[in-house]
Amino acid sequence: MTAASVVFALAAHGSGSSRTPAPVPANALQTATPIKHLVVIYDENVSFDHYFGTYPHAVNPAGSPRFFPLPGTPAVHGLTPALLTDNPTARNLANGNGATNPFRLDRSQAATADQGHAYTAEQQAFDRGLMDLFPKYTGKGTPEREGSLATTGQVMGYYDGNTVTALWNYAQRFAMNDNAFTDTYGPSTPGALEAVSGQTNGVRFVATTIRPFTSAAASYYIDDGQGGRTLINDVDPGYDVCSSPGDQVMMVGKNIGDLLNAADIPWGGFMGGFKLSATNPNGTTGCRRSTVSAVTRRTVRDYMPHHNWFQYFESTANPTHARPASLESVGHSYLGDGKTPDPANHQYDLQDFFAAVAAGNFPAVSFLKPPAYQDAHAGYSDPLDEQTFVTQTINFLQQQPDWKNTLIIVTYDDSDGWYDHAYIRPLNPSFDTQADQLNGPGVCGSGTPLPGVSGKPVNGRCGPGTRIPFLVISPWARVNHVDHTFISQASIVRFIEDNWLDGRRLGGGSFDAGAGRITGLLDLDGTGNAAPLYLDSAQGTPLDAPPAAPKPVPWTR
Repeated sequence: MTAASVVFALAAHGSGSSRTPAPVPANALQTATPIKHLVVIYDENVSFDHYFGTYPHAVNPAGSPRFFPLPGTPAVHGLTPALLTDNPTARNLANGNGATNPFRLDRSQAATADQGHAYTAEQQAFDRGLMDLFPKYTGKGTPEREGSLATTGQVMGYYDGNTVTALWNYAQRFAMNDNAFTDTYGPSTPGALEAVSGQTNGVRFVATTIRPFTSAAASYYIDDGQGGRTLINDVDPGYDVCSSPGDQVMMVGKNIGDLLNAADIPWGGFMGGFKLSATNPNGTTGCRRSTVSAVTRRTVRDYMPHHNWFQYFESTANPTHARPASLESVGHSYLGDGKTPDPANHQYDLQDFFAAVAAGNFPAVSFLKPPAYQDAHAGYSDPLDEQTFVTQTINFLQQQPDWKNTLIIVTYDDSDGWYDHAYIRPLNPSFDTQADQLNGPGVCGSGTPLPGVSGKPVNGRCGPGTRIPFLVISPWARVNHVDHTFISQASIVRFIEDNWLDGRRLGGGSFDAGAGRITGLLDLDGTGNAAPLYLDSAQGTPLDAPPAAPKPVPWTR
C-alpha cells in the first residue's frame, strides 16, 4: 500500500461500528440552497498567480500532462504580457540578484523552497501597492538549483496546467473565483482562524517564551491597542498534546462550530495524522506519524498543530485527540442518548471523514486538512502530492449518493509569499509601530480599524492581504465559470451561516458579516449543473470512467 492510498483505503464502514446507520441526518436539515453538504479542502500556501497566473493557457511541452482550454473558457485577472516581460519587480534594484520577471516552473520543479510569508514581510513586499519587492522581503532560493531558482527571485515562479493540471481541469468544468483574498496579511494560523471565525483578535496565552509582552514584527502576536492581543503569525494551539511546549495560545472568540453546535447541525474538522493510535507504513505513530514524499524526498509529520482551525477554541477543541465513540457519532455533539457528549468534540482524523461518509454518515459541514506532505506547503509539500489528495478526495465524493447535494471548496490559508500582482487597498487598517509596514513604518492603510472581540477598534488585522485560489466543485457550480466577486476566507463562514443558520452571525468583530458571498460561483436555478469529473490522481487528466473504489478496511477507534 502506498502512502498516497492510506487514507482512502480506510474509507469503509467496518467492525468498529455496531449498527446500520440511519438515513443521513444532514439531508433532513432546512437549507437556503440545495446544498446539504459542504466540504472545505483547506490547503496551504499558494497565491493565485502562482497556480493560475496564465490560465487557461499552458505551454504543453512534450512529456507533460496537457491542457487545452475549451472554446469559451473565460480568462482570469492574471499575468499580462507586460507583467511577464516588464515586471516592476525586475526593474527594482532593491531586489538585488533576485530581480526577475515571473517565470514558468515545470513538473520537475514541483519541489521548491518555502517563501517568507509573515504578516510584516508580506506588507513590505507589497510596497505601498507597487507589488515590486517580493524577492527582497518574501523571496527564498534553493542553493543547489540554477538561475533564479537559486536566488530570492524564486518567489516569482509560477505553474501552469501542465503541473497543476487537476486544478485547471476542475476550474474549467466547474467554477473559480479570481478575486479571493486572505482576510489579513500573514501565514497559516491567521488564515486558519479566518476560515472558521473571521477573527484573529482575542489571543489568550497558555505558554509563551516571548517577553516582554510588547509589539514585535517577529512575534506571533501584537498588543491590539485596547489591552488585548491580536495573532499575526504562527503559533501552536494551547493544550494540544502535539503542540510545541514553548508557545501556545487559545482564542477567546467564537467560531462557526459554536453556531453549528447550537443548531444541532452535524459538522467536523478532519486533520491528517490526528489519530494518535494509528501507525503509518513507515512505523511512525502518535504525534510523530510521518510520511516520506517521493517528490520532495522529505519526511514530514502528518499533523501540524498550528494548522488546526478548531483547536484554538476551548468550546471546539479536542486536546487529547480522543476518538469518537462510534462511526455514527462522527459529526455529532452527543451519543445516541442525546445526553452523553461524544469524546471527540467534532475533531477527528482525516480517515474518519472517509469512513463516515462511506457508511452513510455524511456531516453537513466538513473541514479537511490533508497530511502535511500533501497540503501544498512549499518546502515540505508540492503541487503533485497535493494533486493526489485533492483528486482522490473529489473522485470519492463524486461517487457518493449525496454528491447531488454536495459543494466542495478548494482554497488556501495564505499565499506563502509567492508573487501575485493583485492588490486591494486595505479595507481594515492597522497601526502597530513595528508590525505594520505597508504604507510606511507603523502604517497599513488609513481610517479607523474595525472592532475586535471587545467591540473596540484593534490593531493587527490589516487586510485584505494576499490573493489566493478559490474553486468550487459541485453539481450546483456554474460550468466553466470565473467569478470576479470580491470574497475572502471569511466568506466560507458566511456561506455556512446563510445556508444553515438563517444568516446568524458570530459577532465579536468577525469579518463574516461583511464578507463577500460565494453564490456567484453557483447555479442554484439548476440550468447549467456540472457533470462529475473524474481525474487521474497522478496526471490530473480526465478519466473515461469513475475509478475503482479502494479496498475496504474496517474502521476502528
